[in-house]
Amino acid sequence: MHIINRITKSIPYLYFIAISAYWFTTINRTEGLTAYPILLFGIPFLWQIIKPNKKLNFALGITFVCLSSYLIIAYLSKIIDFSHLAFNSNSVMLTAGLFVVTNFIMAMWIIKNSLRSRF
Repeated sequence: MHIINRITKSIPYLYFIAISAYWFTTINRTEGLTAYPILLFGIPFLWQIIKPNKKLNFALGITFVCLSSYLIIAYLSKIIDFSHLAFNSNSVMLTAGLFVVTNFIMAMWIIKNSLRSRF
């Protein structure tokens, strides 16, 4: 049971590491060398998996909840602005909406982990 709890606590960190890696590979195809600083975004999440720190965990959670809230507001304003969407852009907007909601859920999960007494 302890192993399952440890794995479920690592899911949001693995998610943000995967998003950083995906973002890096996408930008690296077009921009080249300038994409390497994107890999720095994954370091705090990797550190939380290797050696958990409650203060870093709380800071990551608050930061990404704020960023995710901004993404939600931007996404909703984009949906309101696009009243005449084509079929292809509907699938893009659906994918973007899924990404925005998942980011918010994972950030809230990080905060939930940091509020627990034992990490």
